[in-house]
Amino acid sequence: MTSSVQTHDALIYLMVTMSAVDKAMNDAELARIGRLVTFLPVFKGFDEDRLIEVTRSAAELLQGPEGLDIVLEVVRDALPTRLYDTAYALAVEIASADYNVQQEEIRLLQMLRDRLGLDKLTCAAIERGAIARFRNA
Repeated sequence: MTSSVQTHDALIYLMVTMSAVDKAMNDAELARIGRLVTFLPVFKGFDEDRLIEVTRSAAELLQGPEGLDIVLEVVRDALPTRLYDTAYALAVEIASADYNVQQEEIRLLQMLRDRLGLDKLTCAAIERGAIARFRNA
């Protein structure tokens, strides 16, 4: 199954998972996913017409037994190691989209960090960057 998931799809799966983990995929998070796919260099070459299809595929995978673990495995297996920190940054971006990071989102970030073998310092730097970007004046 994981061999058919492309890099772009895996990153979208992760963003959808972060949006859904608190049981409430809100408009701010979904809009953020769309914007990120549109302008980030990591999504260069992705056919934006496939976004809804990939999002649905991720949601279906999540609904299955052990869906969260499977998504994390798919993400790890589909991404080159050099994009692990990018995946984490995208997850943080979606968690921050509604300016209210929930406990479930924090737990998913911990699971992702562990699954991808990211060091705490790298993750803390990514999280600190998000805090700076989303701070109110």
